[in-house]
Amino acid sequence: MKYLSSILRDLGAGRLSFWCPGCNDAHQILYGTGSGPRWGYNGNADLPTFTPSIKVTWSEPSDKPEEQLDETKDIEKCCHSFVTNGQIEFLSDCTHALAGTTVPLPSFPPGWGTS
Repeated sequence: MKYLSSILRDLGAGRLSFWCPGCNDAHQILYGTGSGPRWGYNGNADLPTFTPSIKVTWSEPSDKPEEQLDETKDIEKCCHSFVTNGQIEFLSDCTHALAGTTVPLPSFPPGWGTS
């Protein structure tokens, strides 16, 4: 992993990572040439822009103890955003508290990615 700035990491093989304050976790994109979906990147590690939007989806077990072992009861989660000039605009289909807001990309938490 290569430190590009306080807000952006190069994971190698055309992968970049940034910290998402809505998910409290890192998201990554693929850029440049290669197979699979690829995003445009403006090359600015301090004020990155990625195009098009970034949509991350996942499932979490139900909060109800009686449903936690039943995968059909999993809760679908979504983080959908545009990253433009170092700002992350969360779209309304996000399932976290920052849906509909725009905030600066934060620095990675201390020690993230060092182990």
